[in-house]
Amino acid sequence: MAYHYTESGLDNIWLVNGYKIHKTPYGEGVSIHNTEGLHKAIAFWLINLPKPLTGAELRFIRTDMELTQKNMAGILGATEQSLRLWEKHKNKELSGTVDHLVRGIYADYRNANKSLYKMIERLNSLEKIQTPKAKLKDTRSGWRIDLEG
Repeated sequence: MAYHYTESGLDNIWLVNGYKIHKTPYGEGVSIHNTEGLHKAIAFWLINLPKPLTGAELRFIRTDMELTQKNMAGILGATEQSLRLWEKHKNKELSGTVDHLVRGIYADYRNANKSLYKMIERLNSLEKIQTPKAKLKDTRSGWRIDLEG
């Protein structure tokens, strides 16, 4: 008999094997063999499905990457509030741009070099550069940037 793995936060995950049901004083308990490998397999299955990701699937992928909502929102170029809403509406599909970005980031995250993930993290951590003041001077040959001032 397959085990309905609701602990994943997803309604459609069933385990054929790799788990053991235990009797405890508090009822039944379940132990799962290689949870990290299981979650990696689920996440790869999700990013390869030919349908948009849902809020629940986004949350699963985010937690598999061990990212906070704040950090994932920053990586996606969204607000933390937007990410919370996407995850709260667990059955609602993500927009195409966010959906594609999440898939690409996760695939790259699991890749050995993680180049896209690192680049996005780096861009996210950069301080916003303040726009410098432009000083211009009217010269005989037209307006020029005043490099002296």
